[in-house]
Amino acid sequence: MDRDNTRNYQHPFGSQQRNIKYMKDTYKSITEASEEVIFKDKNSKFYGYAFPIKSEEEVKGIIDDLKKKHHQARHWCYAWQLGKEEHQFRANDDGEPSNSAGMPIYGQIQSFDVTNLLIVVVRYFGGVKLGVGGLINAYRTAAQMALESSNILKRTIDDLYLLQFDYPEMNVVMRIIKEHNLNVIDQQLALDCKIFITVRKKESEAIFEKFSGVYKVEIKKIKT
Repeated sequence: MDRDNTRNYQHPFGSQQRNIKYMKDTYKSITEASEEVIFKDKNSKFYGYAFPIKSEEEVKGIIDDLKKKHHQARHWCYAWQLGKEEHQFRANDDGEPSNSAGMPIYGQIQSFDVTNLLIVVVRYFGGVKLGVGGLINAYRTAAQMALESSNILKRTIDDLYLLQFDYPEMNVVMRIIKEHNLNVIDQQLALDCKIFITVRKKESEAIFEKFSGVYKVEIKKIKT
């Protein structure tokens, strides 16, 4: 079964979760693909993998590569989640009984509170049926092991701004950037200057007001 939610996803904690969402300005993700892990139960083998992803389009290529590597396996079940504040996800059982594989994998993504990643669990059937309960435990455990072997990093949610000003205003602009330890992404310094900066979301409004109050300096939000 392939469960797809391409709308904004909110964890099932009602209005309290929605309020928390707007206050949050950090998220967790993995920095690189995990090591291969394996969980065994009654001769069945479950290989777990976690991959950082930036878009849904990356998923198919990763699954295809694992199918080549594990061409004798029976199932390639997975779940992914994307988004820093509002989440999109998909969970796929790949022929296993409904909700016995994809959703237990996705449950570990929720449990570890990570995003922008794909978890795949590859199953080799060992000749003994595990039952739905056994499958849920196996896929959940393999996903957990993959995440435990991953390097999980907390990152800030940043807003990107464009500063535009004439060269004589350079000193005051750079002083504010230095005072607030802002990250300069790109700059074009000439008679008409442009500087791109990132600002942590919780500080974004204050920084916007700071630059808005500077004579002859224009600040424009590009994206979050």
